[in-house]
Amino acid sequence: MSPTVALVTGLVLGAVLVAAVVVTRRRLAEEPVRVEPDPTLEQLLARRLVDLMDPAVVVVDVDEAVLLANPAARALGIVRGTRLLVPELLRVVREVRDGGSRRADVSLPGDLVGSGPRRVGVHGVRLESGSAPLPGPVALVLQDVTEARRVEEVRRDFVANVGHELKTPVGALALLAEAVQDAADDPETVQRFAARMSHEADRLARLVRELIDLSRLQGGEPLPDLVPVDVDTVLLESTDRTGLAAAAKHIDLVVGGERGLVVRGVEAQLATAVTNLLANAVHYSPEGTRIAVAARARSGFAEIAVTDSGIGIPREDRSRVFERFYRVDQSRASSTGGTGLGLAIVKHVASNHGGSVTVWSEEGLGSTFTLRIPLAAAPDVPPAGEPPTDTGSEPAAAHQSPSAVSHVGGHTEGRS
Repeated sequence: MSPTVALVTGLVLGAVLVAAVVVTRRRLAEEPVRVEPDPTLEQLLARRLVDLMDPAVVVVDVDEAVLLANPAARALGIVRGTRLLVPELLRVVREVRDGGSRRADVSLPGDLVGSGPRRVGVHGVRLESGSAPLPGPVALVLQDVTEARRVEEVRRDFVANVGHELKTPVGALALLAEAVQDAADDPETVQRFAARMSHEADRLARLVRELIDLSRLQGGEPLPDLVPVDVDTVLLESTDRTGLAAAAKHIDLVVGGERGLVVRGVEAQLATAVTNLLANAVHYSPEGTRIAVAARARSGFAEIAVTDSGIGIPREDRSRVFERFYRVDQSRASSTGGTGLGLAIVKHVASNHGGSVTVWSEEGLGSTFTLRIPLAAAPDVPPAGEPPTDTGSEPAAAHQSPSAVSHVGGHTEGRS
């Protein structure tokens, strides 16, 4: 090869190499750098996410040992060390391992949770991997559904009870109207049926009115501004409303307790609550007995106690008497004309005022319902010579001096 040809060949090869280097550098500059993910970082982020989740998460191995439990699961008390303590959850794990994904509701005992029995919705899934042999671990995701299930049950009972309570007076009115048509030539019979129709119409109107009141108290409408309310005025209004019903059964309404108490609230609602307590006492008290209503100040609250000598409430029913439409003696529902909403209204009035209502009862001895409403101001000091108010553990209406009570419904009205 001549020197000239060798020189040209060298220059061409050098130019090609330079061009290749330039093109390679340009491509490297244009293409992003690929970084392989760090598996350790991904695991840390996943575990952190599980720990921050509100639902409880538990992962159980094939030998039913707990591999992972987030703080929400341990707060429920269902995991101790590597053991799952609830047999029903272990049963769900086995069903998931055998049949795949599964959903179920599981009850957790109160001693385990520490705040009363709870109900949780459980979703169990198998954590399978293409390369891992079966069976694999099972993950359980638990969500507290106690309140949701309770609301569903209340709504279901409410719809059923409303339908029943509305159907009864409506059906009675239809039958009475038919009977009036058939007895058109008998004025006395028409008059008797017409009086019964008026009674059923009043019962229907009362039911609708109480349903509307209960809807408002439960949040359908905003609560009016709380203002100072004289408890004496509330008691006077309540006894006046129930005086005729008490007199019809020859029942004395005895009013006593401390005077001059002032609470913060809505006078109309408080009067309705006390009226419902008195009406309930009248309905379930024998003729010729006595019902006492009294107020006293205690621990920053005005306690209004209504005590009767009626049939009393069985122990198993005392926790349910404030439920809507619940009645201890269903056989007397028609005879008393009650709707089963009175005590539910009392409960919501108390709740809306930041207070509470409780019941003490003994079968055959009677009952005492106590409505507690926060005081607006300290009560006045009783005048000299007036006996002090009893502050013992017995109901306020049980110990009253003759000068501190008034009789309504069968005797004189007003306070002496």
